[in-house]
Amino acid sequence: MFSRDVVLGALAVEVASLDAVLWGLSEEEAVVVTRCVPWDVAALAAHTVGAVLQVERMLDGESSVTGGGLVSAGEYYRPGVRFSAGVNARRVGSAVEAAACREDAGEAGRVLRGRWSSLVARLAAEPVDRMVVTRHGDRMLLSDFLVTRVVEASLHGLDLADALGREPWVCGGALDVVRGLLFGEADPVAVEGLVPGALSGRVGGLAAVRAVTGRGGVGVRGVWEASGVRFLTLG
Repeated sequence: MFSRDVVLGALAVEVASLDAVLWGLSEEEAVVVTRCVPWDVAALAAHTVGAVLQVERMLDGESSVTGGGLVSAGEYYRPGVRFSAGVNARRVGSAVEAAACREDAGEAGRVLRGRWSSLVARLAAEPVDRMVVTRHGDRMLLSDFLVTRVVEASLHGLDLADALGREPWVCGGALDVVRGLLFGEADPVAVEGLVPGALSGRVGGLAAVRAVTGRGGVGVRGVWEASGVRFLTLG
């Protein structure tokens, strides 16, 4: 769908924007509630940084497992145990705990800044056919797993921007990656009919992404599904 360079470039821009926001958080902003209940901004920041840096563990782990085919970026978001009540509870709880134990509002930003530069250099050096195994046991191309990191950074970037009352900072490259995943197999005429500019413009693209990921917007799910849009199972 997208080349490694395109995906990594989009992720790098998203991380830079996220870094700038988290580095400058005030204590008042850190405790603002978000749509991702029960997370406040500090907890959502901890989760988002953890999601981006999760690729470190993928690179350090085994690159192959016995049996089974490759899982695509879209299939990564399929329903299953990864989004079960128990797994979601642990996901939510770990971020709440990290926020509660933080030294100050800028901790998540410091963690991201301290680890990203070496990680992005490492990612750029990996071969294009590099395989990784996710913590859920999915065997994926690294490039496809990086698509999921763009999705996490972009969607939670919207959540953070909304909570903080700021304009969304999702870059054009990241928006294109997310659109490709959600709308790549959809009827373009139908999608554009629902939200003009959904596939090409920034305003329309953000509105369409919000609509199909539970972040507000126009249309009902059945109409979007009829157009062939891919709905992601999100925790």
